[in-house]
Amino acid sequence: MKQHLLIIRFSALGDVAMMVPVVYSLAMQYPELRITVLSKPFARSFFEDLAPNVNFMAADIKGEYNGMKGLNSLYRRLVAKQFTHVADLHSVLRSNYLRLRFLMGHFKVQHIDKHRKDRRRLVKPHNKQRRPLPAQQTNYMEVFEKLGFPIKELTFKSVFPAEGGNLNMLPKAIGPKCYWEQWIGIAPFAAHQGKIYPPEKMELVVKQLTEKYPKCRIFLFGRGKEEDRYFKKWVKEMPQCVFVGWHLENMHQELILMSHLDVMISMDSANMHLASLTNTPVVSVWGATHPMAGFMGYKQKEENCVQLNLDCRPCSVYGQKPCIFGDYHCMTGITPEMIVGKVDAILNKVQQTDK
Repeated sequence: MKQHLLIIRFSALGDVAMMVPVVYSLAMQYPELRITVLSKPFARSFFEDLAPNVNFMAADIKGEYNGMKGLNSLYRRLVAKQFTHVADLHSVLRSNYLRLRFLMGHFKVQHIDKHRKDRRRLVKPHNKQRRPLPAQQTNYMEVFEKLGFPIKELTFKSVFPAEGGNLNMLPKAIGPKCYWEQWIGIAPFAAHQGKIYPPEKMELVVKQLTEKYPKCRIFLFGRGKEEDRYFKKWVKEMPQCVFVGWHLENMHQELILMSHLDVMISMDSANMHLASLTNTPVVSVWGATHPMAGFMGYKQKEENCVQLNLDCRPCSVYGQKPCIFGDYHCMTGITPEMIVGKVDAILNKVQQTDK
């Protein structure tokens, strides 16, 4: 019987994006292994054309497969696919239940070690144990090794060829990239306040960049009420700015655009991971969270991180905890010049490479 691996991960956009380099490398190293990724519908664009032996299966766990009855229905559907191995890369209630069903069915099953105790030690209020945790990709690779599929190295570079995605697939408002332009992406928002650089200060970053690079184009990524509020103002005041959400329809188009950026400025958020999948350097801004928790963008350099060395950091693995001091100094204390300086360093390298 041909080996068929099921990979389960139902989580948020960034966590699923971090799977891509690992799944690609696994598929390339084991071309005879059939791989099916089970995730939320949004993840289809990540895996559908990733490799010839990788398939994608969408599961609406809040709709069709909601609750115990829904999970049982999903399990029956999965069993019909004749999997031989199951990798639970999520390890939450839903995936734990499916994993238990597969174990009872005598399948070969392994799950991710989230290092929860080490995470708690890292973020506790006092006497933190500041030791870098394994990168999330390393955690994923360990699961496959336990199943008998060790990955020698991560060979993934980008979801696109070296020249980037096809800009002709984007609306005319984006247009071609002129050789004299610097394309800069900015994704200034995140799910939690502890991971958001104050918008008023980010506006100063944008202004400094437009003054320093008058021929640049700044693409503003993100969709939501806060994005609408601030991006409309920035676009009106600074003609170099483009509100991406006004022009692009889906994540695949955004990935195409990201692949042509010279640099992306992002919080510890999904956009950091999306840009990483296009081999674009990211200036990442960290507040309540910290790169040592293992969630740095794929192959991003720590020298491009912007963060303050505070005794209270990190206070949260995911950034959802309120600031114990109430002022979020980990973010408000970062100056616009610190961010612009990191961008300068990357753009200078780009210019030297082009010469």
